[in-house]
Amino acid sequence: MKKLFPLFLLIFGTFISAQNVKFETLLTDKISIRALEISEGKVWYSGTDSKFGYVDLKNLQNQKQIKLSEKKLQFRTLAQDKNSFYTINIESPAQFFKIDKKSLKFNVVYQDTAKTAFYDALYFNKNKFYAFSDPSGDLNLKLLQFNLNKGKFEIKNYSHLKMNVGEAAFAASNTNISGGLNYIWIGTGGNSSRILRLNLKNDKLEAFDTPFVQGISSQGIYSIDFSDDKFGIAVGGDYTKQEANINNIATTNDGGETWQIQASGKNAGYTTCVKIKPGSKGKEIISVGDQHISYSSDFGKTWKKISDEKALFVCEWIDKNTVVFAGKDRIIKMKLD
Repeated sequence: MKKLFPLFLLIFGTFISAQNVKFETLLTDKISIRALEISEGKVWYSGTDSKFGYVDLKNLQNQKQIKLSEKKLQFRTLAQDKNSFYTINIESPAQFFKIDKKSLKFNVVYQDTAKTAFYDALYFNKNKFYAFSDPSGDLNLKLLQFNLNKGKFEIKNYSHLKMNVGEAAFAASNTNISGGLNYIWIGTGGNSSRILRLNLKNDKLEAFDTPFVQGISSQGIYSIDFSDDKFGIAVGGDYTKQEANINNIATTNDGGETWQIQASGKNAGYTTCVKIKPGSKGKEIISVGDQHISYSSDFGKTWKKISDEKALFVCEWIDKNTVVFAGKDRIIKMKLD
């Protein structure tokens, strides 16, 4: 266990696009973070070297970090229910950790020993966890589900829907899964970039093609978010070409069945995470990539780069004016005045 001390050096503001944007560093450490959760006034994170912890948003000296394993596991997933956090390491065997919110005591509650196990994201919706793994040799879609009411794990193979050759998903920011009232969506990439939609009422799984950039292993959808069962947004691009900005943002108004490319050639490039502002019904959106933070106020149709901050991979709204970001070696908070 290691106590980390806050660094207050990075506090600055710039006037961009009629908004006063201020940043504050919440945490510095030797870590790569791609998954965040907000709970009880704290920012919780999982990352490299088996690290898991929190920072108190009101008192930065109140922070704690633990290691979930003596091995140097990489965690790129994080989800929560009322009492616990859950995370899965990306290497095989993939271990499903449960961490008590109050005591931080943890244990492994499930293990996937398949050599191809690589869980890209973990999502909690309606008392059930969903985790999507890259497919095995038979190309069956692999969706792990854990029902809290039944208390058991189940890997569901929807044999009627095969993944295409070279199609997988990106463990970029724990956000290639999103959920609504009646659906769970998954965004894929690689040789094919599609939206997979699971109907929560009848367990029907469908796949929809997208006009997103695709065709090679580094291209496709990296992050999705939905405001309801109709409006959603997908972002991504090509991580080997950070500046590429063609066909890397798309929106849907029919629950993921059809997608419209937005701001092609007119955005800041490769993007790893997108989050719709709570209560905005999709009108206001924040996104982040390795080279930028961007903002849209018109349902993703146009974008303004509001920061050149580098090496940030994941974001989460704290309230209507505050967003937290994490990435290489730090967590920062951004205030929009």
